[in-house]
Amino acid sequence: MILAVDTSLGTAVALIDADGTRRAEAGAVDPLGHAEVIGDLLVRALHEAGDAQITHVVAGMGPGPFTGLRIGIAAARTFALGRGLPVIPVPSHLAAALTALEADAATVPFAIVTDARRREVAITVFHGLDDDGIPVIVSDTVLVRATEADAYLDGIRRIDVATLSGTDLARVGARALAAGRALAGDEPLYMRHPDVTLPGAPKKVGT
Repeated sequence: MILAVDTSLGTAVALIDADGTRRAEAGAVDPLGHAEVIGDLLVRALHEAGDAQITHVVAGMGPGPFTGLRIGIAAARTFALGRGLPVIPVPSHLAAALTALEADAATVPFAIVTDARRREVAITVFHGLDDDGIPVIVSDTVLVRATEADAYLDGIRRIDVATLSGTDLARVGARALAAGRALAGDEPLYMRHPDVTLPGAPKKVGT
């Protein structure tokens, strides 16, 4: 089985078989409070999936806010480390694009749009699936003011996404694994730096 964890929007946990069949899924739509729920969601999904062996862990790499996103990545990496499993990093918008394509086999480009807070949205443009069954990115993720998103897209169909499918994240990871492809590096796609920064060196006080 493959375990997927994502906290780029709400909190999503899922397990699938190697062929993509869903074994278990649990989630919370609240874009905050990831740390409070992720443990319970993992336990629920693992219990639902049964005793089959987990072979890989997929981590959703964003785009997403700094604090929320790193909770899911840390949970995925910690689970993998504890069981000696490899981690497959996957951009979160790929899961949303796969969900959209399976619901409506679009033959034209479309954009996945997610809330980046502070009146901004994250946008990635896709067009169909490649030969490995992975959504094709035709325009990399950008951060745009929400009021300017339609002008940026200039007529491209937009799909606003508020929740992410952990199952589809796992499926993208499984397809990448089968094809021997790396879809992302180890660095998360934070759309901005954290608000809290380390203080600078203290000022010297004259005597």
